[in-house]
Amino acid sequence: MYIFCFVSSLRKYLKLKGCSIDVHPTERALVVQYEVEATVLGELGNPMVGERKECQKIIRLKSLNAHTDTSSLARKVVEECRLIHPSKLLEVEQLLFYLQNRKHSNDNQEKKRISPRDFTPYAGVELDEEASINSISEYVELLYEDIQEKIRGATLILQLARNPDNLEELIQNETALGALARVLREDWKQSVDLATTIIYVFFCFSSFSQFHGLVTHFKIGALCMNIIEHELKRYDLWQDELQKKKKNQNLKKEHEKSFRKYQSLLAKQEQLLRVCLCLLLNLAEDTRTELKIRNKNIVHMLVKLLDREDEELLLVALSFLKKLSIFLENKNDMAETFAVEKLARLVPCEHQELLSTALRLLLNLSFDTSLRGHMVQAGLLPKVSSLLADEAQRQLSMCILYHISVDDRFKSMFADTDCIPQLMKMVYACGEEKMDVELISLCINLAANRSNAKIICEGNGLKMLMKRALKLKDVLVMKMIRNLSQHNGPTKSLFLDHVGDLAAQISEDEAEEFVIECLGTLANLTIPDLDWALVLKEYNLVPYLKDRLKPGSAEDDLILEVVIMIGTVSMDDSCAAMLAKSGLIPALIELLNAQQEDDEFVCQIVYVFYQMVFHKATRDVIVKDTQAPAYLIDLMHDNNAEIRKVCHNTLDIIAEYDEEWGKKIQNEKFRWYNGQWLEMVENRLMDEEGEPFVFGEDRESFIGDRDILERPDLFYSADGIMSADGAISPEFYTDFPNGELGQTGYMGPMGDMGRGETISLHGYSANL
Repeated sequence: MYIFCFVSSLRKYLKLKGCSIDVHPTERALVVQYEVEATVLGELGNPMVGERKECQKIIRLKSLNAHTDTSSLARKVVEECRLIHPSKLLEVEQLLFYLQNRKHSNDNQEKKRISPRDFTPYAGVELDEEASINSISEYVELLYEDIQEKIRGATLILQLARNPDNLEELIQNETALGALARVLREDWKQSVDLATTIIYVFFCFSSFSQFHGLVTHFKIGALCMNIIEHELKRYDLWQDELQKKKKNQNLKKEHEKSFRKYQSLLAKQEQLLRVCLCLLLNLAEDTRTELKIRNKNIVHMLVKLLDREDEELLLVALSFLKKLSIFLENKNDMAETFAVEKLARLVPCEHQELLSTALRLLLNLSFDTSLRGHMVQAGLLPKVSSLLADEAQRQLSMCILYHISVDDRFKSMFADTDCIPQLMKMVYACGEEKMDVELISLCINLAANRSNAKIICEGNGLKMLMKRALKLKDVLVMKMIRNLSQHNGPTKSLFLDHVGDLAAQISEDEAEEFVIECLGTLANLTIPDLDWALVLKEYNLVPYLKDRLKPGSAEDDLILEVVIMIGTVSMDDSCAAMLAKSGLIPALIELLNAQQEDDEFVCQIVYVFYQMVFHKATRDVIVKDTQAPAYLIDLMHDNNAEIRKVCHNTLDIIAEYDEEWGKKIQNEKFRWYNGQWLEMVENRLMDEEGEPFVFGEDRESFIGDRDILERPDLFYSADGIMSADGAISPEFYTDFPNGELGQTGYMGPMGDMGRGETISLHGYSANL
């Protein structure tokens, strides 16, 4: 290809050679490599000066997608690009086909920085002329002129910087970059357009990690922080001025004029703030740089920007806050500046990317308990629940709702939203496919609340859940069902139809995890109309329960559920008798010895004993044929309050119906309470200096090394409660015929519990 240029009597002769075409490594574009040979011919046609230069042209294919006709596009490219010879049409078509089918990785989508091409130049910096890399020195000279010329020069350099292919060459020109940094430092307050344009140039460099050192060298980041702080103060002054004029009726026309001017200034300011924040966000890839930015109070500035209306500025501010929110100090700063309350107005919004970023920030903040409370107070619970219908935001919404549902204070609030019906629709839609863990986790937490459980079980809700759980052996769905079963009232009655299905799962053939949840569900069914004896016989559960009581026979979780199950069925007279005759009680005592350090095991086993002694049919077996009362006496003063309570109630029943054990129990109670009183008296006397009664002259105790409880002479005499030999006086029972000790402070035969009352210690809710 030949091109002739006439300059006076000389002619410039250009020749294009060696044109090659390839695909761009990252973009959907073709790269044309060619060589230009320039020769200046004299008047007689003889060559005078020759020059050769390698060049490159990038043809970006914005319209190329999966449905594009590559043949038509190839013809269009060849027609419009004079550098490509028509003979290369087939080659162009093949390259386009490759680009069309090349996969673009989305793995780093979250870490992707905002490209310079995402920005749209605003009015005031657009120029009719096109910049050339060969004229860079001319553009630099413009930076030494007046403000308008500086803006023009900076804008032309910006045109070059927006093309990534020019950055390598620009970075070699230290004069140009130094001049830009100097002008920014000196003149940024004089012109917002100038400041925005120059920072835009450095932002283009900051979009690539290898150029961060250059931006840091010229201290552009620190300058951006100063600019942001200054512009925020200016904004506050504008607001104050407008408010004053608005209140003054005489300045109404002036207020309208000022407001129009304010809107124009605000648009330019927000563009400047946006570019500054994008540059800082890119530099913050380095955690050391991020710490420096954080120390300059960036969090407070960003939260302040959440009051703005510009969606692009909000997007950058939220992206920055999301990045910062993973650190505790930054999260605390956001709590202090009421970031959650300001985020509430952005949820929901029509700008999908802005909404997604806001939800991601809320998700990060929702790990904090107090901030979850702020979210609920700000009214975000119904707002986020409504987003479950939006497939694009569903996953994020469910994660936020899950975190809120972990807190028992907020579980009941879900019943007042449309969250639960939408969740149940999603569960129905899963069919036999694997359910998302976020979905089922949220359902498990919500099922632990009575109001929520009622909504979940409406219609065929429980039936559908049971069908899925039993058919797929789904442990998590069964865990949800277990939480539903713990609520008294109509919800629990619905389980009567499913007792048989649940009991059928209690076998060695099923997975332990699944059996644990089935046992836990059955153990929650304290329903008067349920014939447990029939269930135990029909499904032959007694041998299974007895075998699982042996220490080490299964995982502790399964053994514990077996104990809880025995406690539930023992509420029935016939069941209690059946279990006692099967030899379960010695097995429980053996398990109690093995698990005596585990409070949960001890408490549940003692509860079983309570249920056994409550029934006349099994009381004799417990009292006369086993050593269960002796173990209960040992546990009577356990450190765990629940264990003490159940022990006292059980022992009171035993003492009422067995005189021998009653004396032992009463004696032990007296010994313990009297020991406490004597210890208190001794400690008080030890604190009094010079008392001759407890200590001798050499400060040695008269008691010596003996146990204070083994000193009968310190007990009450025979005319009181105790005789000199430590035995209980007969008058004790005549004075208190009903076994109540009145003002002495001892518990009655049933403590705080009536004989017809039962204790349920085994119902609990599990949060996944």
